[in-house]
Amino acid sequence: MAALGLLLATLYSGAATPGSATEATELNAAPQAAQVVRVAEFLAECPYSHRLPDDPIVFPGLPGASHMHSFFGSRATDAHTDVTELLGSSSTCSPAVDTSSYWVPTMYRNDQPVEPTGTTFYYLGEGVRDDIIQRIRPFPLGLRIVAGNAKATGVNDPTSVARWSCLHHGEVNPSKDFVNCPAGSMLESYLDFPQCWNGTDLDAPDHKSHMSYPVNGACPASHPVPVPKLRQVLRYPVSGSTQGLRLASGPGYTMHGDFFNAWPENELARRVTNCINVIVKCGADGNPS
Repeated sequence: MAALGLLLATLYSGAATPGSATEATELNAAPQAAQVVRVAEFLAECPYSHRLPDDPIVFPGLPGASHMHSFFGSRATDAHTDVTELLGSSSTCSPAVDTSSYWVPTMYRNDQPVEPTGTTFYYLGEGVRDDIIQRIRPFPLGLRIVAGNAKATGVNDPTSVARWSCLHHGEVNPSKDFVNCPAGSMLESYLDFPQCWNGTDLDAPDHKSHMSYPVNGACPASHPVPVPKLRQVLRYPVSGSTQGLRLASGPGYTMHGDFFNAWPENELARRVTNCINVIVKCGADGNPS
């Protein structure tokens, strides 16, 4: 976790404000039985479930209309998925109560699919001021978000927001495109979803405009409701040359992620209250770790 914290600090330097939740080494000074790390965080570990050329956000009701996606979390996700189906589904996630669906374009190496063996979804308070962290609200049930751009045109395209790096090899500079990782390492993808909601819509025609990234540590007036920052971290068993490596959507800079929220409302609310709002680091069970 120390290595991950160092890498995240490198990737997202400048996003934090003094005294913010990203200061992972700061401990809560209040006397208590056990000190807790003062980081606004809980997480879900959601291993790979299945692959389909479906996308129930962008192409709802149209099986086979999308490029190939790799799904995590709910085992039921397909083109016809709605929130009711997700709530009643089984999940690969720990905790199993998270029946949300997460998906990304499938990775291929020499036209053979490669699935991540590390799949962590962090729910964070960082990116906004502490006083705003205290006002973060749970995602509304059924919220759909897309981060990144499957049609990004290059590494200089501002809509390409995912980063690639190498596990335990910080000397390899992160990039929007695939990077060459030393033998024994793994190729990692980091993607932050927007954390400001317009307070009204569960989706939008472009699947993005109902959400916004913070500006100067606060949510803009157009998107006044702060929600947790979802950070998708995937680790692929890939190292060495990037030749023959691609995503179903294209080069590495087309990496994108989809999130369809189906957390039971009480479970999500408990985690936001007990972990995010009070700036405490929690594990998958939603309790201080």
